Amino acid sequence: MGSTSGRQAAMPFIMVTVLLDMMSIGLIVPVLPKLIGSFMDSGAGTAFAYGAAQLVFAIAQFFAAPVLGALSDRYGRRPVLLLGLVGMAINFFVTALASALWMLLAVRFMGGALCANVAVANAYVADISQPKDRVKNYGLLGAMFGLGFILGPVVGGVLGNIDVRWPFFLAGGLTLLNSVYGYLVLPESLPVEHRRQFDLVRANPFSSLLRLRQLKGVETLMWIMGLSILAQFCLHTSWFLFTEFKFGWTPKDNGYSLLAVGLMIVIVQGGLLRVVQKHIPLHHLVRVGLVSSTVAFAAYGAAPEGWMMYAIVVANVFGYMVQPGLQSLVANAVDPTRQGESMGAVSSINSVAAVLAPLLATPLLAAGAGYPQGDWRIGIAFYLCATIQAVATVIGFRYFSRSRGDDDCAVPERAQV
Repeated sequence: MGSTSGRQAAMPFIMVTVLLDMMSIGLIVPVLPKLIGSFMDSGAGTAFAYGAAQLVFAIAQFFAAPVLGALSDRYGRRPVLLLGLVGMAINFFVTALASALWMLLAVRFMGGALCANVAVANAYVADISQPKDRVKNYGLLGAMFGLGFILGPVVGGVLGNIDVRWPFFLAGGLTLLNSVYGYLVLPESLPVEHRRQFDLVRANPFSSLLRLRQLKGVETLMWIMGLSILAQFCLHTSWFLFTEFKFGWTPKDNGYSLLAVGLMIVIVQGGLLRVVQKHIPLHHLVRVGLVSSTVAFAAYGAAPEGWMMYAIVVANVFGYMVQPGLQSLVANAVDPTRQGESMGAVSSINSVAAVLAPLLATPLLAAGAGYPQGDWRIGIAFYLCATIQAVATVIGFRYFSRSRGDDDCAVPERAQV
């Protein structure tokens, strides 16, 4: 993918691939708890089983992400991405046909391993993007994530009211269609001269994370990103029960709130980010975004009225710029032959956060549940989110103040192992 025209042509392909992938995953979000509940005898049992399903998914993703990233560095992005899509399609179909909880947990483990192909998509974007275009392209990728999660849950919820298994069949069909689309039109992005031998040690998720400390400057960026991601996951884990405890929201109300969040992601990462970046250096955008998110998380917890949640979602404009900005900084700091490896580590960080977030947020949610509706103390889990994000903000301010002032990343020289 050496030419500029080739690079530009590849971006729409990967955007469609990610959109269909996220739509497929979004389809099952509103119905997975209901499907799990069909195997259980009580609400407590359903909650435990749902937690187990989340845990096995996150563990599988943690171990698989760096392996897929390393494989894509060796054999190219295209074959690894297509293999993951076919595997996910099979996963959705088997989930729809599951007749026992152990079957569902087994396919969730398989799904977590294959869902790690998001790391390959991130590496693909790094391959085809010039350094100055990376934040824009990561923003477009983020917009496809948001759009997929706008369309997927709405359709999944409607179909789930008819039959809880239908969304899984549709998700499998869309993913299979996505794999055919990718096979026919998705070009390879990694030139042969930039490929490297597969190393099982490098594919170890723990060594992958530890090795980032050897990349000059990137370890600090990863700490900032990891803490920010953990805060986000704690927020996602807490959102549904918090709004029920504090405002008496129904699943329909929460669906509208997810729609608002998805629309903001599409607007900001799909367009506004490119405009703002022309006037404000990237490292400044990240700093402002970290502060904005910290304030927003605390405000969510303290909001006395439900409508204020929507106001905060809209006001936190710069907060939606943090992740694509940090991903761009990391990609610009890493050698081209290690983009898959570094993005696999980013996906592993996501998986670690997915495991830690319920462990941290759930006890706080339980503590807040004892207070009367509307009490500010119900938001204690959100105050935890704000605290974690505040730590990321402090680290970010210290890091960027020591780095170069240019937008070209505000990072030291290109990282080497």
